[in-house]
Parts: sequence; structure tokens; C-alpha cells
Amino acid sequence: MKSVLNIILYPISLVYGLIVFVRNWLFDKEIIPSKSFDIPIICIGNLSVGGTGKTPHTEFLLSLFQEQFKTAVLSRGYKRKTKGFKLADENSTSRIIGDEPYQMHLKFPEVTVAVDEKRVHGVKKLLDLQPDLQLVVLDDAFQHRHIRPGFSIILTDYNRLYYHDHLMPVGRLREPKRGSRRADMIVVTKCPEDIKPIDIRLIETELKPEAHQSVFFSCPVYKQIRPVFPESTMRCITIEKIKENNIPVLLVTGIVSPEPIAEYLSNYTENLKTLTFPDHHTFQSADFNQISKVLDTFSSPDKILLVTEKDAARLMSNPIFPENLKAITFALPIEIKILNNQEEIFIQKINHYVIENSRNR
Repeated sequence: MKSVLNIILYPISLVYGLIVFVRNWLFDKEIIPSKSFDIPIICIGNLSVGGTGKTPHTEFLLSLFQEQFKTAVLSRGYKRKTKGFKLADENSTSRIIGDEPYQMHLKFPEVTVAVDEKRVHGVKKLLDLQPDLQLVVLDDAFQHRHIRPGFSIILTDYNRLYYHDHLMPVGRLREPKRGSRRADMIVVTKCPEDIKPIDIRLIETELKPEAHQSVFFSCPVYKQIRPVFPESTMRCITIEKIKENNIPVLLVTGIVSPEPIAEYLSNYTENLKTLTFPDHHTFQSADFNQISKVLDTFSSPDKILLVTEKDAARLMSNPIFPENLKAITFALPIEIKILNNQEEIFIQKINHYVIENSRNR
């Protein structure tokens, strides 16, 4: 059935690919101009639609540079209820700036977080508001070619590498694989922590990086769970306590690929149930009723509701989130680790770009 559907969709994929090819050609030939800025601009993106781990990798960069440089991160604010340029402040919510920018705003209060669907306008506004800005990180902007970043990083999922994928709608690629040539760095994400050297060499061979490109490998690192509503939570729950007491867990996710999280949690409890929703899902009353019904199937009073940080950002801003669930709702933070003893080299390459270009200001 899937192969038949792909045959039907293939002509659409060809037309889409032609449109993207012409668009990129116009940018490459500077028929459509790209705007450059005189400060370091790092772009993080991918060739595929979602699910490669952009937010944890963006946060990794912010953790590196927030103390060394006056840093801003600019996103389009996907699925926010507002338009135009918005600067994160104490009144921001996920509805105003989007769930991922709101998550970064909460985790990195010293970093300027802004959203604007027009990236060139967004950077100009940031520089008008903060003339002493030293670094801008563009989140999910690899296809936004109206702006020319100084350093581009593309991510590709170990379980769905872009060279095995196809253009939409047959596959999940936003643009042809040759678009990867614009990147300065390729990061293979969601790898097994014990990935074998032979697998690394095989992937590097198939990626066929250009002479100017570096290839790195990363894996997710799950940190200690935390309450989403600390003012309502009296219990101290850790992942170790979940395992020690076999605490029932309902994992609720609105992300692209929740399977690795469920696999991780299965090592800590035998009483694990999952509810999955679409990426960036806006939770409604019916969803909360469904969540409550599944929680009621657990006999233990120690049960907890566990979500991702991105889902937590939306739930915190949701005015109809049930009060009775706040005390048992926890979030699982995710960070990234650069594998193969390459983290220092990874940091040095990006740091070198930022420092060298900062001298021009």
C-alpha cells in the first residue's frame, strides 16, 4: 500500500523538487539577494521536516556562548498565536512566542530570545534594540535563504539519514540532498551512545562531506526530571525513585519521535503507558479528559504524568490545564552529547568562527 501511495505522490514530489531547485538556483546566482550582517550568525537547521533535535542542539550552543558573548536566538515561533517580531519577556507564553522559544527563554534568561517569521527583519530589530549584540543563533532557518548566515549547521537523524530519504510528499526532505553542501557542519543526531567506529566511518562515507565540511555525531542525554508546576508539587520524584518504587508513569508527548524517550523510561518502570499527539499539539479539554482516564487505570496513588520540556512549555501556558494534575506533572529535560571524543573539536570550530568574526565589530 505504501509503495502504491509513493507512486501516486512521486509526480508531486518531482514538481516540488523542481520548484525548490529553481528557488535555490536564484539564490545561488544572487538573482534573489541574501542579506549579510556584520556580526556572527549561526544557523541551525536540517533538510527534513522536524524531529532531528534542533532545540537541544540550539540550547547546547546557547550554553556555550551565553557567558562569553551577548547572545540572541531568533526563531519563527512556529504555531504561536501572534505575528511579526516579538521579544521574549516576563509576560511571554508559548502562545505568544511559540513553545520552543518559550522553553529556551525559561532555560536561558540571560539570552535574548525573539521570534519573527521574517528573519532579516528580526535580526535588524534585534540590532536596533541591542546595538552591542555579539552573536545571533538562527533556529530552524536553513531554508530561509533571504538571510546569509556566517556558519550553518545541519542535523540529520541517525535513524533517518537524509541521504536515505526523499523529497516531500514521498519522503520528508524539504529540499534535495545537494542542499547539504551549503552547510559548514553536519551533525548526525540521536545516535546510540555506543555507536561503533565502523558505523561512523560508513555514515561519513555515505554523507560524502565537502572539503570545507566537518561531520560530528551526537546522542541525547536525559537529565533529572523536574516538576512542571513546582508551586503545586510537594513530592520529590527522581528517575531513581521511579525505578526503586516501580512508580507508574504516563508519558504524554506532542513531538515527532517519542519512541526513544519511551524506550529510555522502560528501563526504569514496568508500569509505563504512552499517549502521543502531533508535534506542537495544542492540548484541549478532550485531551486532558483522555489523559485523566489513562491515569485512572493505574492503581498506585504514586503515579506521575511525564512530558517533554517542549510539551511542558505549552502546558504551563494552557489556561485549562486541570488543577488536579499539576501536582503529579513532571518534565524530562534532554541535552546532547557529542560522541567519539569530538566535543572539544566541535566547540573549537564554532568558537573559532564566532571569535574571528567578532573582531570585525
